[in-house]
Amino acid sequence: MSARRTYLVLGLAAATLLYSGATQAATTTGKLSGGIMGRVKDATGVSQMGATVQLFNRFDKLLQQSLTNEQGAFSFASLNPDYYSVHVSMASFVPAVRKNIAVQAGIESVLNINLATVFSSIEIVYSTPGQGALMSDDWKWVLRTSQSTRPVLRFGPDMAPDISDPRSRTSRSGSSSVFSDTRGLVSISAGDPGTYAGGATLPDLGTAFALATSMFGANQLQVSGNVDYLSHSGLPAAGFHTSYSRAQPGFLSPEISITIRQLYLPTRAAAGIFSAQPEGVPALRTISANMTDHLEILDNLKMMYGMSLNSVSFGDRLNYLSPYAVLTYTVNDADQIEFSFSSGAPPPSRTTLRQGSESRDMALLQDLAALASVPRISRGAGHTRVQRAESFELGYRHVAGRRSYGLAVYRDAVSNAAVTIAGVGDYFSDSDIMPDLGSRAAVFNIGNYETIGYMANMTQAIGGNMELSIAYGRGGALLAGSRQLESNSPDELRSLVHATSRSWASGKLTATVPGAGTKFSASYGWSNPGTLMLARNFETQRASPNTGLNVTIRQPIPSFPGMPGRLEATAELRNMLAEGYLGISTFDNRGLVLTEAPRAVRGGLSFIF
Repeated sequence: MSARRTYLVLGLAAATLLYSGATQAATTTGKLSGGIMGRVKDATGVSQMGATVQLFNRFDKLLQQSLTNEQGAFSFASLNPDYYSVHVSMASFVPAVRKNIAVQAGIESVLNINLATVFSSIEIVYSTPGQGALMSDDWKWVLRTSQSTRPVLRFGPDMAPDISDPRSRTSRSGSSSVFSDTRGLVSISAGDPGTYAGGATLPDLGTAFALATSMFGANQLQVSGNVDYLSHSGLPAAGFHTSYSRAQPGFLSPEISITIRQLYLPTRAAAGIFSAQPEGVPALRTISANMTDHLEILDNLKMMYGMSLNSVSFGDRLNYLSPYAVLTYTVNDADQIEFSFSSGAPPPSRTTLRQGSESRDMALLQDLAALASVPRISRGAGHTRVQRAESFELGYRHVAGRRSYGLAVYRDAVSNAAVTIAGVGDYFSDSDIMPDLGSRAAVFNIGNYETIGYMANMTQAIGGNMELSIAYGRGGALLAGSRQLESNSPDELRSLVHATSRSWASGKLTATVPGAGTKFSASYGWSNPGTLMLARNFETQRASPNTGLNVTIRQPIPSFPGMPGRLEATAELRNMLAEGYLGISTFDNRGLVLTEAPRAVRGGLSFIF
């Protein structure tokens, strides 16, 4: 009787299953597919129309793209069962990303997306049966009515599928190609070599490229390089940068990068420093190996950490290790607290979410900026010195609708601080100054200093294409006890210059011109006259004390018919009013100028594909 009952129940279940499939086959296309739908809102709960929603497969290949309607809603239908990623971006908001979204046959996953100006989120609310589902759950209840057939519903110890293993989620479309999602940038730039100097060596004429691609889907590889020419020295400069990381759904792997640079000194200065060396004029060579990783300690507590091993060869060979870490605690949807620490060299710029054309372009531009940044080196007592800093910073950010607030306090201890000095000529011996590699100025070692400061800022989104930010703070600055030198000793100049704290204020306007696509940014930084404000990049805040008037413009240019990619012209104007200069007079009536924000005019043409 037990066997007959079992067969009877199984037959009844099969009949129910066939009947359910037959009745629903008339309303479906016959494909086992699912879908993803959702709604986009801001921090106040207002639906956002016109947000760009991109759908990627598990190999991070773009499949579909959609815009939200007037209710902020979107949907992607007829998706094969697999794992997908959704990227949401909109002007004036931080992009949101959610990976490892499982799509099942006949099921629609519903997403609740909240966009904010500081951090955005995507939450999987629930899953609902789709209208085109081929199967219902009636067969489960038929089997559950019989005690003897309930074990059929259970998996054995070795039969349960492991959905966390990427190898068990093979794509229905077959294996991916070796290289996919390839994008690149080629840039030709030019500038004024007589006015540009500082921490970033950007020669007056150069060509740079950056290329990013995915190998076998999950392996992210980026390569960039530049070849430049310094007209005032007649010598070339070159650099190469490469990084590798592996992207998997819901998992961030370490990113490893290597940067190699080689630059030459002007012939006159190099001959004075290395006249005793038979091999002639040596080059400045730097190698930097960097590792960055992420750790999720708790759901609302994350840490980015890493280290860089740097080697500088210029007469002397210097090797030093620079660790760094950024700890982020998310209090709620509107509040965030961060703490950062770095020793040696400053940490690299945080990785931008590579979604949408704007952020993807910025990732390539950041690689070019890494090539242009050379360690701050100077000369002292006939030896090469490298500027190093130990920094602690605590920051807080709050979001209220389209407005955000920030507050940060910090402490910096800098050794072998290097500043640009202009007009020095042959006043000091070649063993005490370092010719600047990107201008006719020089670099001077002012010694060591410590400073404590704070800053507060506010950012307001205006419409969908404009953003205004203001900031006020107090930080490190250089003052001179006397403006007159009595000798040509560099130690006397170091004794006159000392570090102190001074107030500063800045305002910045960023906007995009509708139709023309022009992106421009204009800022002005104020400080006490006759004060040299020390440059500093905040890790927990978006604002920084940029001295003087600064303007950056990016203008798209119509490309030729049939030409892939797009053209873009750029212009950069720094400290156009020549502010933040500290002047010193010598005993023979020369004028020396110390600054960390020299005036600069640069422009370029970029091809992005």
